[in-house]
Formats: sequence, structure tokens, C-alpha cells
Amino acid sequence: MAASVGFLVIDSVNPAELARFWGSLLEVQVDSVIGDGQFIVLSPTSDGLVVGFQQVPEAKAGKNRLHLDLVVADLDASTAEIEQLGGTWLEAGHTRELEGFRWRCMADPDGNEFDIDTLPAS
Repeated sequence: MAASVGFLVIDSVNPAELARFWGSLLEVQVDSVIGDGQFIVLSPTSDGLVVGFQQVPEAKAGKNRLHLDLVVADLDASTAEIEQLGGTWLEAGHTRELEGFRWRCMADPDGNEFDIDTLPAS
């Protein structure tokens, strides 16, 4: 079977709120709303990623087993923007580094973890 990734879907008790957060962060708009907001799809990012939000009855519990790593030019400016949008720096004051990669662990308003990264200079 040859499969391709259609969407990255994030479960949420409030898909509209997360769509606003991620839409602002990824600089895309809502593309479609399905079933009275039970499923919301953003337009594709510049690199073709399509993120969707699916309404679920329960809040997030435990650590994500899968997360996004967003490559950014400036960790400090991106951290400030994420916090202004309602996200959280999970380890405030702590930037991780490994072999030239630098990253911070963040969370969206529902507590879904993601990282912001800068790539090593080439």
C-alpha cells in the first residue's frame, strides 16, 4: 500500500481556539469547517503541511507521543509571539542544544507540545 500524509490532526475540546492559534503561528487561514466546527482544516503552509483540528470530549492528558518541530529564525522573538498567542514555554528560561541545534519546548493553549528550533549554521 502506498500512502501519503493528508493532514496532521490535533485533537481539541475547542478546535476553533486552536485553529486561531496555529493559523496565526503558521501564517495560514481556516480553509474549511466541517460539521458545526467539529473538524476545522487550515489552508496548506508554504511547505504543504495541512493541519486539522478534531473536536474530542476530553482534555489532553499526558505527554504527546508525536510533536511538530517548527524551524524559526529567532528563538526569542518566536517564544514571545507564541506566548502572546496563548501558548506556553514549558521550560521557561531553558534552551536545549545539541550539535548546533537549539530548541525550546512549547505548548499550544490546549497543552499540546511542540518545539521551536534553529538549525546549525552551515
